Amino acid sequence: MGNHDLCGNSKLKLPPCPNATHPKSKKVTFWLKYVLSPIAALIVGVLLLILYVKFWRKSKNLPVSSIDESIKLGHKYISYYELLGATNDLSEANLLGIGSFDSVYKGTMTDGEIVAVKVFDLQVEGAITSFDRECQVLRNVRHRNLVKIISSCSNLDFRALVLQYMLNGSLEKWLYNRGPNCLDILQRMDIVLDVALGLEYLHHGYSEPIVHCDLKPSNILLDEDMVAHIGDFGIAKILAKYKSMTQTATLGTMGYIASEFGLQGRVTPKGDVYSFGIILLEIFTRKNPIDEMFAGGLNLRQWIICSYPDHVTEIVDASLLMGYEEATMSAMDFLTHCF
Repeated sequence: MGNHDLCGNSKLKLPPCPNATHPKSKKVTFWLKYVLSPIAALIVGVLLLILYVKFWRKSKNLPVSSIDESIKLGHKYISYYELLGATNDLSEANLLGIGSFDSVYKGTMTDGEIVAVKVFDLQVEGAITSFDRECQVLRNVRHRNLVKIISSCSNLDFRALVLQYMLNGSLEKWLYNRGPNCLDILQRMDIVLDVALGLEYLHHGYSEPIVHCDLKPSNILLDEDMVAHIGDFGIAKILAKYKSMTQTATLGTMGYIASEFGLQGRVTPKGDVYSFGIILLEIFTRKNPIDEMFAGGLNLRQWIICSYPDHVTEIVDASLLMGYEEATMSAMDFLTHCF
C-alpha cells in the first residue's frame, strides 16, 4: 500500500499495532515505582527498627521509659536516665525523706531546675496503687497551695513522680526542730490559711470532691517563701459527683483521724476538716497528737479543752507567749470553740 507504518488487523496482513501508553498510566507507574515503594519500604524499615530496639532493650534488661497520663496532659517529659543523673543514681546523699510507699530525693535537672523525685518502692504492697492515685489527682488539680507535679516516669520496674521542690521542708520539721529557727505567730497563721485554702479547693473547687485522707504536718510542705502546699495524695479519694461519702480499707495516720470515720473506713471531706483541726491545735501547742502522754485514752483535743481557760498558758507553745500572748490567747479561744 506504500505505507510501511500501517498496522492493524492480521486478516489484512498488517503487523499488530504497538500498545499505546496513556499519559495517566505513565504517571501511576511513576508514583508506584519511584514514590510509594520507597515510602512503604521506609515505613517497614522504621517498624523493624522499633521492634529491634524493643527486643534489644528487653534482652539487656534496660528500663524503657514510658509516658504516663500526666505527661500526656502537657507535663514535661523526663526519662528514667535523666532522673538517675539528676539524683546521682538515687544516692543516699540526695535522700530527703522516706514514706510508706516511697523515697523522695532531691534532684538537679540538666537545665539547673531543682526538683523532688518521688520514687515508689514496687516491692511494697499498694505502692503502684499509690502512684496511680497521685497521678490521677495531681494531673487534674492546679492550685497555689497544692504541690505541683512536673512530670512522671513509669515502666514495668520503675515508678516516679517529679514534683516541685520545697526548699523549707515540712511543717513537721519546723514544729519539732529545736534549733534557733522557730515559727512566729504570723507565720503559723499564714500556714493555717494556706492549708485551709488548699483544702477548700480540693473539696469544692474541682468538678468532683477530692478527699486527701492523710492530712498531717509531714504532708504540708513549705516553699522558699514559707507558703504552705499540701502534698502526698497517695491514699486520696476522688468522690463521684454529688456523692458525699465512700468507703476505704486504707486509713490515714492515727491521731489525725476522727474515730467515727476511721473505725468504719468512711471517706468524707469532714474527715479532712477534722485532721485540719488537729493540725491547728498542734501548730499552737507544738504537741504531737500521738505523743506518749496521750497513750492512756486522753487525746490532744481533750487535753486542751480540760486546760482551757485556766491553764492555757501551760499548754501553748512557750515561744508564742514572748510578745504574742494576746494574739495567741485569741487564737486558742477561737480553736477551743471550734471543737
